[in-house]
Amino acid sequence: MKRSWLLLPALALTASCLTLGVPQVTAAQSSVTHAPRIRLTRTKNATASGYGWSSSNWSGYALSGNAGQYNSITGVWTVPTVQATKGSSYSSNWIGIDGFNNSDLIQTGTEQDYYSGSGHYDAWWEILPAAETVITNMTVKPGDVMNADIQNNGNGDWTITIKDVTEGETFTTTQAYSGPAESAEWIEEAPTIGGRVATLANYGTATFDPGTVNGVDPGLVIGDGGVMVQKRQQVSTPSQPDSDTDGFAVAYGSTAPSAPAS
Repeated sequence: MKRSWLLLPALALTASCLTLGVPQVTAAQSSVTHAPRIRLTRTKNATASGYGWSSSNWSGYALSGNAGQYNSITGVWTVPTVQATKGSSYSSNWIGIDGFNNSDLIQTGTEQDYYSGSGHYDAWWEILPAAETVITNMTVKPGDVMNADIQNNGNGDWTITIKDVTEGETFTTTQAYSGPAESAEWIEEAPTIGGRVATLANYGTATFDPGTVNGVDPGLVIGDGGVMVQKRQQVSTPSQPDSDTDGFAVAYGSTAPSAPAS
């Protein structure tokens, strides 16, 4: 079923946004965007466990630095299976540049949502402030291995590539992007639906591994990780980085999963 997208102003996404249990709606009635990180004061659990940040819409790992520091990112993940929920719930796995400390963001990933009594899956790309573009010629199913790549071409253009390795499908597009390129991230997200952060879908466990930034091992440490908190509950938690510091697992709920084998 094809979605109808509305443009959502990035300025509307502030720390005061309310986490919403989205009512049962069809995809065609919803508007979905993948927002910059909405910051929260660190939770006691997150601080005690060594994570560096918390958010109402992001969990995973992020690197941040100076403008122009990040010119490429890659990531591999397996599409998780969402569990049935009483109301509609949404989740996204993606890689991106920017969005950690600013309102710019270039990204690509997969959507794993539960609504109208079943799970719904697709691949997409997005450059804020424009809304998500669903990749309609890719077939995405739970268990598919995805390989994504975002590269700065050096002339104001960036190339976004996402491959469904399991299905043998590839999508690539080159787009103008002028963000500061001051962060790089691998994220499990509760996307924004109709201008508010959605209830996170129960996605079980997902693994991002391996990943690179600027063509090399990102050298992840636990302080680069962050947890998602909705309605005062920690709902998504990453593992420690794996032993070669280029990947991690992330799980629904407040318990950290084991790191993936390197």
